[in-house]
Amino acid sequence: MKFSKDFYWGGAVAANQCEGAWNVDGRGMTRTDVTTGGTVNTPRMVTFIDKDGNKQKLPNHGFKLPEGAHFAVFDDELYPNHDGIDFYHHYKEDIALLKEMGFKMFRLSISWSRIYPTGEEDKPNQAGLDFYRNVFTELRNAGIEPLVSIWHFDTPLALEEKYGDWLDRKYIALYEKYVTTIFNEYKGLVKYWLTFNEINNTVNFIPDDASDEVYQEAYQHLHYQFVASARAVQIGHQIDPENKIGCMICGITYYPLTSDPEDILFNRSKWEKGIFYCGDVQCKGKYPTYAKRLWKEHNVKLDITEQDLEELKKGTVDMYTFSYYMSQAVTTHENDDAVSGNMSFGVRNPYLEYSDWGWALDPKGLRYYLEMIYDRYEKPLMVVENGLGAYDTVEEDGSIHDNYRIEYYRAHIEEMAKAIEDGVDLIGYTTWGCIDLVSAGTGEMRKRYGFIYVDKHDDGSGTMKRSRKDSFYWYKKVIASQGEDLD
Repeated sequence: MKFSKDFYWGGAVAANQCEGAWNVDGRGMTRTDVTTGGTVNTPRMVTFIDKDGNKQKLPNHGFKLPEGAHFAVFDDELYPNHDGIDFYHHYKEDIALLKEMGFKMFRLSISWSRIYPTGEEDKPNQAGLDFYRNVFTELRNAGIEPLVSIWHFDTPLALEEKYGDWLDRKYIALYEKYVTTIFNEYKGLVKYWLTFNEINNTVNFIPDDASDEVYQEAYQHLHYQFVASARAVQIGHQIDPENKIGCMICGITYYPLTSDPEDILFNRSKWEKGIFYCGDVQCKGKYPTYAKRLWKEHNVKLDITEQDLEELKKGTVDMYTFSYYMSQAVTTHENDDAVSGNMSFGVRNPYLEYSDWGWALDPKGLRYYLEMIYDRYEKPLMVVENGLGAYDTVEEDGSIHDNYRIEYYRAHIEEMAKAIEDGVDLIGYTTWGCIDLVSAGTGEMRKRYGFIYVDKHDDGSGTMKRSRKDSFYWYKKVIASQGEDLD
């Protein structure tokens, strides 16, 4: 194994999935606060009051608030993110467990609406600023480097209701105000930042037969976020030249199912639209040549200015970070063996096994992705999400034997080591959901990722007690050995 002594081993969570305290200390609402629980086969629903005053709900994936409607919380619905795992009140205990494992880095996010409850206040919410200062200080005292996502799917709900989901240029200035506040507030406490979590999801999961209107909104949404990200990079460097600011891409390795040239070209289009489009803009500072073709295919006409293009040039990221859970096989041929799991599309790859949630288990796909991306951008890389959502069983003595999770991580770490040996500048690895949390896609607690078990269940019951799984002790050993001891 070739992991350096400075390699950042750790784990990751997100504010909206773990913090809870959804209406505490002045926090404003976000989309997850009006999103119900679901399952792998039952979509999460967004609740709202329609223009006629009727209670309504629609699937979260692809949701757009109907005209004249407003978001609402209903007493007869369960909203799992309201409580999360109550990290808001348990962060000291949780950070102590991370320290026990030997974490070098902990990735977490700031909830924008905890700092600016509606997004349009002139002054930030002091209680929100204090909470994150306390968390970052606790991490520093534990010898753990914070890696902070500035936006992790948690736009203040008031902005979404007023301006749509990043469909108004006003968002850029509001985001600038937000990032300026937190860069100043946490100077010296936080060095590593990510501007937008899985920014490419806006286009990555659009069905191939979606309407031109869907693509118009998606590409416009992305453009405003690209400009906001570029401005954040510039502001962050001005406030503290030591800041390292990255993009964050939802990484999926695409394979053509057959050697038919049509499948090869279709696979290339998946990479271009789903992966390279965002990476090229954020790493190279300009739209790629194929962007005009993508826009033309769907009659997209962007609100884009010369000043926007200048900002993109000046605001390229310092590092490329990404999540990796699966690969996907794609084909232009009729195929009845489709994969229809949570956030999983394409067709079944006969050479791979699949998780209970329909995700292809493909460690070699991670190595392929690392080497392709590093060759393309030549920037430091971090894998900031990777993990196996699985059912865990608590034995009578309280132990949790999750060897399946250990096997998953072992295989992925081995492939990361091979990529490093091949010359990839991989500087960190933060596993997803190092503490059990609410699943973003399904809203479930039983889809568990953590080394640390949380006694919280899909129906909202549980004591929130934390306990160590077998994987806790295994990952502690991996970190202590710098990735050498994977047994």
